[in-house]
Amino acid sequence: MIAQERHGDFEVLRAGDRGAPRVVVLHGFPDHPPTFAPLVERIAAAGYDVIAPWLRGYGPSIGGGPYDPETIARDVLSLVEDRAFLVGHDWGAVATYAACALAPDRIRAAVAIAVPHPMAFLRSFVTTAQLARSWYMLAFQLPGFPTIAAARDLALIDLLWRRWSPGARLGDEARASLHADLRAHWPAPITYYRDAARAARNGIKGPLASKITVPTLQLQGARDGCIAPSACRGQERFFAGDFRAEVMPGVGHFVQVEDPSGLAERVISWIRRAP
Repeated sequence: MIAQERHGDFEVLRAGDRGAPRVVVLHGFPDHPPTFAPLVERIAAAGYDVIAPWLRGYGPSIGGGPYDPETIARDVLSLVEDRAFLVGHDWGAVATYAACALAPDRIRAAVAIAVPHPMAFLRSFVTTAQLARSWYMLAFQLPGFPTIAAARDLALIDLLWRRWSPGARLGDEARASLHADLRAHWPAPITYYRDAARAARNGIKGPLASKITVPTLQLQGARDGCIAPSACRGQERFFAGDFRAEVMPGVGHFVQVEDPSGLAERVISWIRRAP
């Protein structure tokens, strides 16, 4: 059974046995923990204590910034007890990479979903057609765009879900819940992109410039309309530890909604390999 709890500044969904090895599941944009409930339940049933926090800037967690990857990674590490496993999707994947680089001794293994290592992703802008897919990142830099993005009951958010996971659909209740959480601290969810762009203009520094030694599995949907599998090429050079990349057939960006069983199987298999 999933419960909702408060952990310091963060609201979390939690399932599994207290005292079991901890798995922290991290959502991305434009998303929130409830869409990960089927994944959380499956990982918990495999013998883990699973928490899925609302990230900074997503109601009902803390709303204040900054929203750069290192800050979000330190938020994640505040939820790690002893040594934990990380499973991150989209921005949660970016936070996972950064947390693994910041504190490799505290992370037993990691799974990054829908986003390759950020250095590989940035390179894909000049080596593939990824820049065209990432138009929204550029749009989020425009001064008036937060208002445009929130217009007509967050119609842009619905558009991104449709384009990024063709054929997937949230039910009316799930959609209303997601929109409510996005509105709670709007425009914080898109300020992530502004803070990331500011950091990129100054050059990639800090944890994301380091090679990752934590055992990492990177998963990409074959039909992802946000980040194509081609953007993942060559990312193995940014890992110094055990690394595997897999493309999941028949799914798009929001793998946890489209194929929670297949995703859970891969996640559980990977974390069980960890020492």
